[in-house]
Amino acid sequence: MADANFKLGVLKLGCIGAAPLLDLLLDERADRDDLETRAFSSGAKLDPQSCEGATRDCIAFAPDLVVVVSPNAALPGPTQAREALSAAALPLIAVGDGPSKNAFYKKNAEGKKEKHVADGVGFVILPADPMIGARREFLDPSEMALFNSDVIKVLAASGVLRALQNELDNVIAQMKLGSQVELPQLTITAAKAVTAAGFANPYAAAKAFASLTIAESVAAVTTKACFAEQDPDKYIQMVAAGHEMLRSASVLADEARELEKANDCVLRTPHAADGSALKKEKLLEKPS
Repeated sequence: MADANFKLGVLKLGCIGAAPLLDLLLDERADRDDLETRAFSSGAKLDPQSCEGATRDCIAFAPDLVVVVSPNAALPGPTQAREALSAAALPLIAVGDGPSKNAFYKKNAEGKKEKHVADGVGFVILPADPMIGARREFLDPSEMALFNSDVIKVLAASGVLRALQNELDNVIAQMKLGSQVELPQLTITAAKAVTAAGFANPYAAAKAFASLTIAESVAAVTTKACFAEQDPDKYIQMVAAGHEMLRSASVLADEARELEKANDCVLRTPHAADGSALKKEKLLEKPS
């Protein structure tokens, strides 16, 4: 958009459930006149060679802020992408799954993990965005799409995406004002997500918490099935079980939202044309 004054680059390296819609969370109606968003993707792969071109194109866009989303941010591809962005003096926020923590927490001399983050780099970890069951005997294109649709429903209905939206909105608002910005360095736990969701019905909150807890546990099953178990009779059943767990989590997330709808108390936080976040709870009221 010609009159945009803040440029946001979204660099997608490989795929996690939050990636497909991440660049759309901040301009859901495509009517913001303060923001120009451009997405760059390495496609399905996130090896250094696949990430290099997308990262180079993102740098050429000259964004004011880059959001880098990938699985396991500690892998060489995402790591080199962050290094290249930092070398170009571009502030960035890495959004990743549970294993991405390994990129930002290192063991100290006492063997305890502590934050280890370069200047100009923030991160947001999404434990409820689990690894897919990537075994050829099980995962076909349809199963891949269904798994990611379930992840998106869990993240959206249970408050994870709103918590992420709030963090990004806050950073962009401060940067637009020229303020000193402290980039987020946090993990969106189930408790933080449910708080961000703003449930009015405690049963809805409980269902959302259960949904997120199940989603977080999926990764333990699918990771073992993909990397540790070598017996096909075992790993095929395990990846199938992980996907069934996530499907159950998505049902609970849907039920939580339906409870809120039944009470006409669904919290909505749309963006105004100037980028400010509005709020409403009743269906027929206007956001303010």
